[in-house]
Amino acid sequence: MKRSENTFLLHGKPIREHILKLAENSNKEFAEKLNPGVENVLGLRLPDLRKLAVEIAKSDWKAYLADAPSFYMEERMLYGLVLGYVKPDDDIENYLSYVTRFVKIINSWSVCDSFKFAGSKKYFSVHSGRIWECLKSFIYSDKEYEIRFGVVMTMKYFIDDSHIDELFVLYDNIRHEGYYVRMAVAWAISFCFVAYPEKTMKYLNRAKLDDFTYNKSIQKTIESYRVDEETKNKLRAMKRK
Repeated sequence: MKRSENTFLLHGKPIREHILKLAENSNKEFAEKLNPGVENVLGLRLPDLRKLAVEIAKSDWKAYLADAPSFYMEERMLYGLVLGYVKPDDDIENYLSYVTRFVKIINSWSVCDSFKFAGSKKYFSVHSGRIWECLKSFIYSDKEYEIRFGVVMTMKYFIDDSHIDELFVLYDNIRHEGYYVRMAVAWAISFCFVAYPEKTMKYLNRAKLDDFTYNKSIQKTIESYRVDEETKNKLRAMKRK
């Protein structure tokens, strides 16, 4: 993963060449503003990266992942995107090993949040228990983007009857001060509110979140068009001073 080039070729060219070709139509300045402090940003358009990821997923994707370049932010993002389009092995541990490698190289919120799990709904359902445990392990990490990945993915895939109560416990016990962790928790809680308004309201009344995360959770919930005005007014009154 640390090499600048790899031996995998797509249409006879290294992935780095495909990446730099796409960079000719990029918006580097805009992307750098969206990802402050992140180095080696090219500003590639996400649809272009997704198209490239699909092509890789249809080829020898394991050869690509074995030594994928990760110098540019978009190369890291591409690694995750490919994992969303492959046909995963029946052995979920093999697939999760690739996911774990990806999580270790996440260096921005955009790389993190662009990820999705591969496989059919049936595949995910069969392996949901193991995926859930894997995501919890990231939430228990002390690294900002590992925690964010766990939070964002549990938000995307596990806000349901079986997990909602444990989600509140998990989110409430996160003590990392990283901005991208706290914003992820706030975002996730706002999604919980839309799906389970009564449960989430009760949770907010007893939440041990730091003031920033708590108030951001309320703000993001208020911003949702799926929350009625009366409820929004109640939430406004709940903000901590």
